[in-house]
Amino acid sequence: QVHLVESGGDLVQPGGSLRLSCVVSGIDFSTYTMGWYRQAPGKQRELVATISRDGLTHYEDSVKGRFTISRDSAKNTVYLQMDSLKPEDTAVYFCNDIIRAIIPGASWGQGTQVTVSS
Repeated sequence: QVHLVESGGDLVQPGGSLRLSCVVSGIDFSTYTMGWYRQAPGKQRELVATISRDGLTHYEDSVKGRFTISRDSAKNTVYLQMDSLKPEDTAVYFCNDIIRAIIPGASWGQGTQVTVSS
């Protein structure tokens, strides 16, 4: 069974930066396309960025040019570098493989809280 542990969230001022990490176990990490997702209060969880097993990346329009997703298969870890943070980036951030993420009742980690506020 997949196990996902997100970390790195914090309270940061607008314009600041954070680096999130997600350690993955229970799957063959190197073969999966991984995604970072976020859920703001009162909103549905949304996909923010993805990275394929070959390192191809894709970003949601609102984070393009500010967020960078990367992965380290030796550490079974996916990262999200977040720069130029805005208050609207405030949310709980989660990671998952993009196939598992669309399955109702799929396992998710506890997430990590990112709060952007002055």
